[in-house]
Amino acid sequence: MDITTATFGDVPALAELLSELFTQEAEFTPDENAQRRGLARIISNPEIGFILVAKDENSTLGMVNILYVVSTFLGERAGLLEDMIVAPRARGAGIGGRLLDRAIATARHQGCKRMTLLTDLTNERAQRFYRHHGFAPSPMVPMRLTLD
Repeated sequence: MDITTATFGDVPALAELLSELFTQEAEFTPDENAQRRGLARIISNPEIGFILVAKDENSTLGMVNILYVVSTFLGERAGLLEDMIVAPRARGAGIGGRLLDRAIATARHQGCKRMTLLTDLTNERAQRFYRHHGFAPSPMVPMRLTLD
């Protein structure tokens, strides 16, 4: 298995993975065109962030993307782990841990001083996974406003 930075050629497979992810999340419904647009925007502009993809010789196994923000508290760049998924057929083989470790190392190398993520409140499996990798619950409460 190789972990590389995603290219435009990866977009169709990554959009499929995101469809899988968004069917699992309470707030989202997959929209393949929207996912393809978002992926292409990140790939085309490294200042936005980066996408890592795990592949074997035959298929795409997983992905993670980190978006950059500036923390006024830290006065430095921070990372938002926006999406992470391992294909159901590839789970349990350590791919998620390797993707996350590489994403954290890459974000650190890019000057990020903190990483933040959101996961569904009821997704205890994901919460255990992230805790195992050093993340801790925050007393902050996420809130959203959809802008049309």
